Amino acid sequence: MKVFVDGKFLDEKKAVVSVFDHGLLYGDGVFEGIRAYNGRVFKLSEHIDRLFYSAKAILLKIPMSHKAICEAVRQTCRQNKLRDGYIRLVVTRGSGTLGLDPNRCSNPQVIIIADKIQLYPKAYYEKGLEIVTVPTTRNHTNAVNPAIKSLNYLNNILAKIEATNAGCVEAIMLNHEGFVAECTGDNVFMIKDGKMYTPPLAAGALHGITRSVAIELATSLGVQSSEPNLTRYDLYNADEIFITGTAAEVVPVVKIDGRQIGRGKPGKITKNLMNAYRNLTNSTGQEIL
Repeated sequence: MKVFVDGKFLDEKKAVVSVFDHGLLYGDGVFEGIRAYNGRVFKLSEHIDRLFYSAKAILLKIPMSHKAICEAVRQTCRQNKLRDGYIRLVVTRGSGTLGLDPNRCSNPQVIIIADKIQLYPKAYYEKGLEIVTVPTTRNHTNAVNPAIKSLNYLNNILAKIEATNAGCVEAIMLNHEGFVAECTGDNVFMIKDGKMYTPPLAAGALHGITRSVAIELATSLGVQSSEPNLTRYDLYNADEIFITGTAAEVVPVVKIDGRQIGRGKPGKITKNLMNAYRNLTNSTGQEIL
């Protein structure tokens, strides 16, 4: 495997960063997870937009232009002969001192990895997930804003540990007010009486690329959507629930905290969205060539 590091393609064993890089020492940096389907990179420009938004929020100057990063992503796919897979794009603060001060860091590192991924087994997409609500609260927007896709994912990791300890692969996180924010790595949606609902971004949800696609696809299918604050009560009494994410795509949820959702199997609207999403990913995107 060839990994893009600081403008060069290196063998994976030689693809390293300094032990003084603040991305390693403090989780100081940003990242994106991107998918390639059928020789095209899906929503590449939107992902790079979000990368720059995250970097701006933490005052990190990315040493490459938007256009150059898009081309580097495609080049990394070509180097690894990847037509279908997952791309991890990372920008670190760069090497610095053992202190916190980011102004003493230099040479931010742009790293691009292109590889295969299968987040969940096929059975989960056919039969649905069972998930739980976890005690760990989603980051407060005035602390580390969940809109920032930073390298510090400890909030999500702690929630993931609690989910795993409960025998689940995913979990619902609530914000400090007790409203539903998102899952540990995915946005969450519910269907009730033919309408679609998802938590507002202000509740602590990531500005998900797949979240936006799901809303657009729902509209094209004639399903109205809105973004009210949601509680666990709302989720328990939904007709359908599904989660979305770049790696996960669209996954049905059939049980939360031991409560069966709807009929206990993936619902009609969820299935229609899954099919529409697959069709879209396989027919659009920037060509790798």
